[in-house]
Amino acid sequence: MKVLQVNTVFINGGSTGRIVYDLMQYQQLMGVDAYVAYGYNTHNRKVDNTMCLQGFLQRKVNILRTRLYDRHGFYNELETIKLISWISSFKPDIIHLHNIHNHYVHVGKLFDYIKKHHIPVVWTLHDCWPFTGHCAYFDFSGCEKWKSECHNCPSLKDYPPTWFFDRSTDNYNRKRRSFCGVENLTLVTPSKWLADLTRHSFIKEYPVIVINNGVDINTFRCDAKNNLKDKIGITGKKVLLAMASDFGERKGGRFLKILPELLKVDEILILVGSGASKQAKRYPNNCIGIEYTNNVGELVDYYSMADVFINPTMEDNFPTTNIEAMACGTPVVTFNTGGSIESVLDGESLVEKDEIKYTSVGAVVPKGNLELMLKASRKIIDDGKNGYSIACRKKALDKYNKEKQYAKYIDLYKEILR
Repeated sequence: MKVLQVNTVFINGGSTGRIVYDLMQYQQLMGVDAYVAYGYNTHNRKVDNTMCLQGFLQRKVNILRTRLYDRHGFYNELETIKLISWISSFKPDIIHLHNIHNHYVHVGKLFDYIKKHHIPVVWTLHDCWPFTGHCAYFDFSGCEKWKSECHNCPSLKDYPPTWFFDRSTDNYNRKRRSFCGVENLTLVTPSKWLADLTRHSFIKEYPVIVINNGVDINTFRCDAKNNLKDKIGITGKKVLLAMASDFGERKGGRFLKILPELLKVDEILILVGSGASKQAKRYPNNCIGIEYTNNVGELVDYYSMADVFINPTMEDNFPTTNIEAMACGTPVVTFNTGGSIESVLDGESLVEKDEIKYTSVGAVVPKGNLELMLKASRKIIDDGKNGYSIACRKKALDKYNKEKQYAKYIDLYKEILR
């Protein structure tokens, strides 16, 4: 069985890059002839059966084209011809798509090729871009035009940002023509939340199943010998940890700018992410900023050292950071938004207005309520991390072991080919 994965990045560059790399390794372990095509390089490793579609300069040109013309996903003709030629050379049995946006492939030409050659497709949706006219998420704007037809987009400045034109209606209809009518396509979503959205979109004709993201539970683990507090000089402090690739508006950056002002003398906020060190300089006494790192061992140290992991995301699919923290025995507090709550609530009732919903692995608080997020974090810290660690670790082992999740993909491939 030959399987080709297609994604923006590979190995590094965010959670999807790591997922694609780990899944490729698992495929090979299971005897699958595994291939990967990715948009641009974020690593320096040579991996067989992979193809990078563009270099740094070409990517910058393509980003500029989106800024100018708002045709995201409908250029990159040369890169797509290169990809199609490579696909034709080894003829995969299944194409497994991940993120096909982010300036590296012409989605219309790719789907024309798939339809013409009747290639079975598995498509893991990591956000909402496939069924909107522009944005990747619409929770923050509260927009529901994607259910019928996008127009007058309120999110033109959000990813993928554009400067001048609103072509959301045309983009919406071009995507609908491209993505609908595939002979054999199965949608996979990491969260029930995103699965429900797809069932109200123009790709509702396809079957959709939920396969949660997984983590390496042998790498992300409780590190009882962790002495990071001593190393960075915060012994005796109660640590609230926040981690993201960036702390923009969607990831709750504005709340993390306010939070240090609300902390007590014995509390400290640690930010791990792009631009974190610059942000932390505003609060030198109770906020430490660590630039995002692909060093997994370093991430594990911070997860294990924290008393509580906070995720103030305003819209998200199924954040891997939540389950990485849990695998390290650290309870999670998150806003009641998107799929971020699913790893904490696990099917329990959603929170009501001004209510904190505590569970054995953390808490969920009303969206945008920083006061209740801090209140929940303090209660968890006062209860003692040890009271949550066993449940957090157990849940990660039972539900989010990456090998169990990737085995579901192998089963899916076999079922499709059968």
